[in-house]
Amino acid sequence: MSAPVRFPRFFVTSPMPCPYLPGRTERKVFTELKGPNSDELNDALSRIGFRRSQTVAYRPSCVGCTACVSVRVVARDFIASASQRRTLRQNDDLIVTVCQPWSTPEQYALLQSYLAVRHPGGGMAAMDEIDFADMVEHTPVKSYVVEYREPNADGTPGRLVGACLTDQQGDGLSMVYSFYDPHHPLRTGLGTFIILDHIRYATRIGLPYVYLGYWVDGSACMQYKVRFRPMERLGREGWERFDPAEQAVAIDRLSTVPAAGPRAEAGAAVGNSAAAADDAMVMAGSALFHG
Repeated sequence: MSAPVRFPRFFVTSPMPCPYLPGRTERKVFTELKGPNSDELNDALSRIGFRRSQTVAYRPSCVGCTACVSVRVVARDFIASASQRRTLRQNDDLIVTVCQPWSTPEQYALLQSYLAVRHPGGGMAAMDEIDFADMVEHTPVKSYVVEYREPNADGTPGRLVGACLTDQQGDGLSMVYSFYDPHHPLRTGLGTFIILDHIRYATRIGLPYVYLGYWVDGSACMQYKVRFRPMERLGREGWERFDPAEQAVAIDRLSTVPAAGPRAEAGAAVGNSAAAADDAMVMAGSALFHG
């Protein structure tokens, strides 16, 4: 006899300053992922715009603002742009390994280097090695760490230059958080390459989508996501494909937005708070990750 499905209990965070759009506040609704049906619950919630942080699923629930838009790439129909094809050629020698969700000192060192350059002073800057291990290893769903390594002279895997914490869902891959070497003198577009590689992998294993998290029009750190076509976004009527002309206009606007590398959804703490929030509508805990 199968275990009964537990209807999730949802909680709401206190308002906090928005990390994406100056002068606005953010609020999130969240629930805990636990029990034998965690994968199914996570899949269902992802289809209505939720993201995962450790054992918590969350989504924006801001008063008077809907700027955060859930987006996913249609992997089977993806067409790389000229610049994306160049990025693939420049980095296709990297050795890609799908690893169990266990953190390593090498991954943590790469993350620290990435954060120091791309997001100094951000919410994750103070993360220690234990926090990083929690982010990677505290998962109730099917997850793995995808590592990207340069080949040694003999062809064996060498130096780690990129990594991504990824959830495999029933209908796609969800990129929870990616990071890479920001100092590499020869490789450009490592963050873009990691997304492109996930699109290829999803196609290869027969999954239709790659979930990129939230696109925030006008936010430098989230604007890059609109470059991947075709793309679907979640609206009031469900998932709908971006109109090609509208997406082209959004891509053109990238030139007017200050550049920023790929990052995770940031914001109030979620990861360790669900259990403590059993009878409250407020949360506190470790940093909330992406993306």
